[in-house]
This record gives sequence, structure tokens and C-alpha cells, in this order.
Amino acid sequence: MNPDFDSYRLSDEHEALRDAVRTLAEKEIAPHAAEVDEQGRYPVEAQEALTKAGFHAITIPEQFGGEGADELAGCIVIEEVARVCASSSLIPGVNGLGLTPILLSASDELKQQVFPSIASGEAMISYALSEREAGSDAAAMKTRAVRDGDDWVLNGTKCWITNAGVSTWYTVMAVTDPEKGANGISAFVVHRDDPGFEVGPKERKLGINGSPTREIYFQNCRIPGDRIIGAEGTGFKTALKTLDHTRPTIGAQAVGIAQGALDVAISYVKERKQFGKHLAEFQGLQFMIADMAMKVESARQLVYVATSRAERGEPNLGFISSAAKCLASDVAMSVTTDAVQLLGGAGYTRDFPVERMMRDAKITQIYEGTNQVQRMVMARSLLR
Repeated sequence: MNPDFDSYRLSDEHEALRDAVRTLAEKEIAPHAAEVDEQGRYPVEAQEALTKAGFHAITIPEQFGGEGADELAGCIVIEEVARVCASSSLIPGVNGLGLTPILLSASDELKQQVFPSIASGEAMISYALSEREAGSDAAAMKTRAVRDGDDWVLNGTKCWITNAGVSTWYTVMAVTDPEKGANGISAFVVHRDDPGFEVGPKERKLGINGSPTREIYFQNCRIPGDRIIGAEGTGFKTALKTLDHTRPTIGAQAVGIAQGALDVAISYVKERKQFGKHLAEFQGLQFMIADMAMKVESARQLVYVATSRAERGEPNLGFISSAAKCLASDVAMSVTTDAVQLLGGAGYTRDFPVERMMRDAKITQIYEGTNQVQRMVMARSLLR
């Protein structure tokens, strides 16, 4: 064996980052997770702790005031926060989603407008693609952007906007040329103080209750002309390219949720006794634990491979990014459900976090493209 063999392992820096985020999450975020969920309140403690440590938007380049971390580091942050609180993991997760279109396609001037306030923690950013009648079929969107002199004027409604109302900036996709279909969609950056921008009421949800989800409204919303991301008509291409980079972050969130549930389940079966023996001594339950851990580790490795390929800028990311998101979210749902089962009646109560984790896991199979859509993306990539 060669102890210096370093292929296919995390760097020392990535491992140190994991340790740092885990310590922060367990100390500053975990103690508030149950209350955040039950009260449906925004996790201010998590935002303050993550911002203070520089973990809230870790992939912003150094030239714009950020940490300049790679995409794998971003996934590790999300994973470790999600291990204790899925709602809180959407602080770095959604910042990453909102800023990625700007990173990929915007001018340096627009990056300079937006990134420094996010890097400092003064502002957050959300991503606005979906509409009520244009979810999986995002290209069917109706929100319009029309030139008016040097400005753009937006009209329409976007839905399912994570952290809406908390965020200052919004990356928005809108139709600029209805005759061109998907090639007539452009991307813009909207500020919450822009005239004609409004935020709707919070959705009532099954899980991730600490992260607000709202509609946002554009009523003759006027923005400066220099807030278009890239060239006119390239917005939908930017949106799809963004998802190639960010779907693994949903996989990372799912892995974190699953790992958190597995940790609780292992601790419980080692302590709980029935029929005069610890639950961990029953072979049937040992098999459940083994299967859960096997699934989590498989999902983790696929997420790391996908995000590493995205960081390198490899072409044709569609298959691997969708596979990572799809597998990890299916694993999160399976593992959290099994964790509830292992804890029995206790697992069904709010005395333990696994029921929250099970509820939180469900959304990972839905947002950033349902897992049915992911399978379509994978099949098309394989069969084209």
C-alpha cells in the first residue's frame, strides 16, 4: 500500500472544512432546529453563524469579496448543515443557486453590483424560474420583460421561491421574445427595492418550515438595463446550465438529511433494549442499519463526483448531475423513513428529530426538477 496515494479522496482542506462546518452546525444550529421547524420561523441563528464563519455563500470569487471556494466545498457546507437542520442548509444552498447564473453568464460589472453585498452577508439571493403553470415545463413561462428606453419592465408572477422575502436579490427568468420559445427567454437580476416588486404570503408546507417559500410579483417592475444576465435570449440556456451545477447541491442536502437520520438511528438502537437485548443486537435491525449506511455512502460519492466534474467545467453534465440529485434524494426519503421505523413509536413523535428529517427529505425529490424529470434528463442523455 502507498499512504501517499491520493486519487479519489477529499483534500485535507476539504476535510478541514467539513470538521469546521460540523462543529459550527452542532453548536450553533442544531439546538434551534426543532423550534425553527415547529414555529415555522426563519433560522436567524444559523444565518448569523454561517455568515460570521464565511460559510453562507462560499463560492463567490475572492475578487468580489467572497471566499473563492470550489463547488465541492459548497456541497460539503450544505451537507453538514443539512445533517442537523435542512431549513438552515438552504441559506448556503439557495445563495449558491441564485448566484450561479450570474457566475456563469453575467458581465463582471453586474457581478460587482451584486456579489459584494452577498459575500459580506448584508444580502442574500434567490432564484426565480418556476410559475404555477410552468414548473417542470419551465419554458412555458409567461412572465414578460419589455424594453423601455434604457430599462427593462417586468410583469408576471413566479412561485415556489425559496427564501423569498428574506433575500435582497432575485435571479429572474422572463420572456423577452414570445415568438422564439425557449430562445426568447432572458435572465435578469431584480432587487427587492425595485419599484413594482412585491412578495406574497408564505406557503404552508410539509417540511423545511424554517425556510420561507413565497410567490413574487412583478407589476410594471422597472429595473436598469444593465441588470440583464448575458445576452438577450440566452436566459433559458443559462437556467439549464445552472441546474447542471446546482442539482448536486440538492443531492448534498439530501445526503446530509439522510446522514443525520442515520446517526440518530444508530445511537438509538445501541441504547434501546427490548426482550432483554439492545436493539443493535437483532440481526434484522443490523441489516437495516447496514443498508441505510450503504445507500448514504453511495449517494455521497455520486454527489462528490458530479460536483467535481461541474467544478472542472466538463461538458455534458446533464446525466451525472441529474443522477446525483435523483439518487441522493431517493436515498434521503428511504433512509429517513427507515430511521422513523427503527425508533418505533418514539420516531413518530417530535421528541426525536427523525420525523422532521423524513418530512424535510421529501422536498429533495421535488425541487430543482422532480425525480421523474431527472430520469427523463438521464434517459435523453443516454439515448441521444
